[in-house]
Amino acid sequence: MGGTWFLGKNIVEEALQRGWDVTAFNRGRSGQDVRGVRTVRGDRTETPDLNRLAAQGPWDAVIDTSSSELPPRDVRLAAHALRDAASRWVHVSTVSVYAGWPHRTLTEASEVLECPSDADRSFGYTGEDGSPTKYGFQKAGGERAVAEAFGGRAVFLRPGVILGPGEYVGRLPWWLNRVRRGGRLLAPSPARRVIQPVDVRDVATFALDQAAAGTGGAYNVAHPEGTSFQDFLLACIAVTESDGRPVWVEPEALVDHGVRQWTELPLWRTHAGVWSVDSGKAVAAGLRCRPLTETIANTWAWLQADGHPVDHPRRAEHGLAADKEARILAALASAA
Repeated sequence: MGGTWFLGKNIVEEALQRGWDVTAFNRGRSGQDVRGVRTVRGDRTETPDLNRLAAQGPWDAVIDTSSSELPPRDVRLAAHALRDAASRWVHVSTVSVYAGWPHRTLTEASEVLECPSDADRSFGYTGEDGSPTKYGFQKAGGERAVAEAFGGRAVFLRPGVILGPGEYVGRLPWWLNRVRRGGRLLAPSPARRVIQPVDVRDVATFALDQAAAGTGGAYNVAHPEGTSFQDFLLACIAVTESDGRPVWVEPEALVDHGVRQWTELPLWRTHAGVWSVDSGKAVAAGLRCRPLTETIANTWAWLQADGHPVDHPRRAEHGLAADKEARILAALASAA
């Protein structure tokens, strides 16, 4: 479902490398179809299009990477339309479905937010401190919709942050481009705090492995070792050959200067559980995560090769304006 964007494109490409027969269902309005797939055009929110798709099955598995912005009732529509045409459904969800994210350490046994499978876009809310999120409620409802249609034949992948070549959200590309400019870099303390992003190619491999497996259930998909924010920035400096010098600033000072967590400084958030996701179950099931330094180097190479992600409004949300950063650094220096 999808197959032309970031994760979906990587899944399709690796599935073809494995010798699988791949059908991609999308509207054909963004991204490009990967050569070698059978393409079916249609809108997954329209029953006639879904029925036409179902008639072209059966398939061993559906891998859904395209429901992130859909309300549960639209996920339900597709899942019910295809439940007799596919043996399994691998659903890419999010750690945001957990009631405790980002405050507490998460396992697959952690409480999931409650949302009905037929909810529309109005269901849910975002808490005053940004948790829980309306997005999390919506995604939890999407999981329920798939579970109702596929039962034990459903697999739920719950990643946190996915990075790598082709990233359209713009977190790692922003940091790389900022570091390339050099000079003093506003950096969030503590420098040794571990972050757990995963490479898009590793998520794609795990999704395909689960599509071929005979088990169902949910898996947290986060880097089991992670890397420190300091090592993350040092890797960005190394690959861009920058003279950038991180200026480590305490979270309270960043908040006082109006720096928005998670967006203006991508990957930075003060909540204790944001990077405390237990992926042990996924690792036991075969998840393998490459070092984040490789992800950073490959993403920089993609950008240098004139890599262009799919246009997406979320990209505009990420990154600290240069003039704002300069003002904060100057204020911090004068107060020292």
